[in-house]
Amino acid sequence: MADSLEQRFNRLRDAGTKNQDSSTSVVPSRSRPIIQSVSRTLRSNKNLEKYFEPRVLAIGPIHHGKFPEWEELKYRLAADFVNDSGRSEEFLYKEVEDNIKELKQCYDEKTTERYDGDEASLAWMFFVDGCSILQFIHKYSTLEEFEIKRDQVFFAEQDLFLLENQIPYEILNLLMSSSIKNEDLWHGIQVFLDMHSTAAGASAKPFRWYKRMMRQDLKFELRLGVCMEDSWPTTHLLELLRTRMLGPAKNGREAADNELPPSFRNAKELMAAGIHFRCSEGMLLRDISFKSLCFAGFLFLPAMNADAMPLFLNLIAYEMCPDFQNDYAVTSYLSFLSSLITHPEDAKQLRSARILHNKLETDEALAQLFNEIGPDLVSNPSIIHISSRLEKHYKSKWKAWMAQFFEDHFSSPWAMLAFIGALTALFLSAIQTWYSIISYHYPKS
Repeated sequence: MADSLEQRFNRLRDAGTKNQDSSTSVVPSRSRPIIQSVSRTLRSNKNLEKYFEPRVLAIGPIHHGKFPEWEELKYRLAADFVNDSGRSEEFLYKEVEDNIKELKQCYDEKTTERYDGDEASLAWMFFVDGCSILQFIHKYSTLEEFEIKRDQVFFAEQDLFLLENQIPYEILNLLMSSSIKNEDLWHGIQVFLDMHSTAAGASAKPFRWYKRMMRQDLKFELRLGVCMEDSWPTTHLLELLRTRMLGPAKNGREAADNELPPSFRNAKELMAAGIHFRCSEGMLLRDISFKSLCFAGFLFLPAMNADAMPLFLNLIAYEMCPDFQNDYAVTSYLSFLSSLITHPEDAKQLRSARILHNKLETDEALAQLFNEIGPDLVSNPSIIHISSRLEKHYKSKWKAWMAQFFEDHFSSPWAMLAFIGALTALFLSAIQTWYSIISYHYPKS
């Protein structure tokens, strides 16, 4: 039966009361986002669905038991972790079991409802998954000892950064804190995050903030389990990697009233208007800037490895979670790239500028992928501001004319020599004409 009219009015009044409570709060209450499934917006695209599914390693309750052949490997890794920890299995398991109520709240109720009344099974799963993850990372370079093939390692480490394949970071923190190898384990996570962050981009130049973070801040973050960018405790490894790839949050800049609408020009159109693409010196995804110098423009973008698209899509899925308050930094960058790449030629231009690195996919496939994900992505004010400046430069006709002039005559040494030769010939012709006129009017006696 449908709700009565009175029930509907009561529901409306309750919603109004919640709005009043949140508006009168001096300090808004913020809690970390829960671990949940990928949104239906991204799932609705069948071509993207494969990027959110684990291939060999199932971690956490969402995909638990999906790969029985890996369960034995997880047990072997977990047993090795226990052996190295200097603690007993019972002691480490008790650390997880004593916190199972809080850990269960890190997921939505639908995900863990099958464990209602059976928290021991949930605690055991967390215990085995947590121990195996830490040992996988800690002994990454010697995983052959566990008879894990390199192709399995490749897919497994990708699976560790899927949104639906996460466990609460507190589990890792509890287990690391209880081990006598806690320093080595924390350092191993730092190296592992650094490796995947670097693999997702391609900038080889060091960044001061990154060096400082790797020495102090990230280590402090890992120990306390607190995310530097936000006030809530770190949710999972995927969030840690996002923090590492983005760096400190920058002050957002709202678009001014006199700014033009954002540009939706592709790379080829922008280059025709005298805008050149350059790779940012920094290693962070926030390192996006645009400089307009006279008639030329320079768009600086951080390098991106297109082969790491599964990672980027899961970061986007995390930013789209309804309870994760963020600035959509990763989503904005991918949205910006999708506006630049509409044709294979655009992808080729960004590859030539060493911004886009693409080993596995063709330029055609890459352009198609960006065209598929682009409509579902949003941009933050900083990206909108840069895009508006691009449009302003593009709309300037004299800049476009000058850019075309220099492209025609100075794009290569041969074109430059031809232009100089033409000017020289014109100059000599003018001198000859002048002498002819002088000779006619003032003939020699």
